[in-house]
Amino acid sequence: MHPIDLIRKKRDGGELTEDEIRFLVEGAARQSIPEAQLAAFLMAAFLRGLTLYEEAALTAAMRYSGEVFDHAGLGRTTVDKHSTGGVGDKTSFLVAPIAAAAGVAVPMISGRALGHTGGTLDKLESIPGYNTQLSLKEARRVIDACGATIIGQTKNLVPADRVLYDLRDRTGTVESPWLICASIMSKKLAAGLNGLVLDVKTGSGAFLKDLSASRFLAALMVDTGERSGTRTAAILTSMDQPLGRFAGNWVEIWESVELLKNQRNALSEDLRALSLVLAGWMIYLGGKAASAEEGRTIAEAKLTDGSALDIFIRMVEAQGGDARLLNDPVRFHTPKFRREFRAEHSGYLSRVDCEKVGWAVQRLGAGRERAGEPVAAHAGLEMHVKLGSRIAAGEALCTLFTDEESRFAEPEELLASALVIEDQPSAPPALISDIITRKNSAEVLQNHFQESPVRP
Repeated sequence: MHPIDLIRKKRDGGELTEDEIRFLVEGAARQSIPEAQLAAFLMAAFLRGLTLYEEAALTAAMRYSGEVFDHAGLGRTTVDKHSTGGVGDKTSFLVAPIAAAAGVAVPMISGRALGHTGGTLDKLESIPGYNTQLSLKEARRVIDACGATIIGQTKNLVPADRVLYDLRDRTGTVESPWLICASIMSKKLAAGLNGLVLDVKTGSGAFLKDLSASRFLAALMVDTGERSGTRTAAILTSMDQPLGRFAGNWVEIWESVELLKNQRNALSEDLRALSLVLAGWMIYLGGKAASAEEGRTIAEAKLTDGSALDIFIRMVEAQGGDARLLNDPVRFHTPKFRREFRAEHSGYLSRVDCEKVGWAVQRLGAGRERAGEPVAAHAGLEMHVKLGSRIAAGEALCTLFTDEESRFAEPEELLASALVIEDQPSAPPALISDIITRKNSAEVLQNHFQESPVRP
């Protein structure tokens, strides 16, 4: 095979075979195909789209481009959750131990902060000593010990994705739902999962802000997972305001631990509710409940009886973290500077540009603009209001945390336009707008192909 022939074929709207796609992916993993030709293929796929057959072939080829998890002898079904990214999104720290407490194994492979969204690994590494860079063998040891592990992508896991994602970032092809799906699903399926729950964000703080685009991506990932033999469901959730009360690194661990200890706060109820729904689906897909609704009931029981907290503590200890700090997370929160951001006039919080809030958190030092940059463990913010809240002039809308006083100016400027106060209240969007499963994913995909100007 010759890369240029395959580039022309895709450019002209042809359908690549499984062998042709595998040839391109292996060339990426082995770096035997020049970057210029791989970039041309990505642009052709971006502009022409892929067929469902090509999507399944691309995902499978990427999935097996390196090592994969081997769960032989584990004695439990393996289930994971993936979020497409948001602000204050810390459900992983709740759903992983809850599902493990219900009897499924959770080998969760997560990422770092980039852009306006936070990173699960950065948040966990705010726990002194917590090691996210385990080998698959070491991760298996943690799962055997406590039922769950949260780690980063290993060097040899889906190496083709490392090359292709970097090229997508440099060639303007990141936003393709086909390439997003293959990137996400190849890594998740390489974890050897029996079940996968996808939290697909939509709204002002999501990468895909349009609901129809989010529904299409959700259906595409469900179809890809099911074709690969993994039971898959996608929950479409609102990211029109930060999830829960805190956004940052350690502060999100703090909020999660409070909920695991059954210490409830009105501003964290959306986080609790969503976590129970996601965990309920994980428990159902893992075969421990007859329905997602029953799974949610089991999830709440495991949360309230303390068994999920016990597993989270054991997981932190097994990965080298200082779990003693979880006894009093408030005391460990030690930013050098704090400042309240106050309302200029009274009214109701009617809109939130959640992406701007995410950038404010990033500029406080909690996130990064480029891969490899350090993040501050105690930077971030605490929200004091939610959409629809009645607000008095001068009231604190949020508290900002940073280790560098000079960092306050830009976040305050962002928040001034992000938090919109009006005279009349407006109803906040539903936390969950849709659920895509094997039963309805085909209909969503068919509707998309009928409406899309580009039909592969």
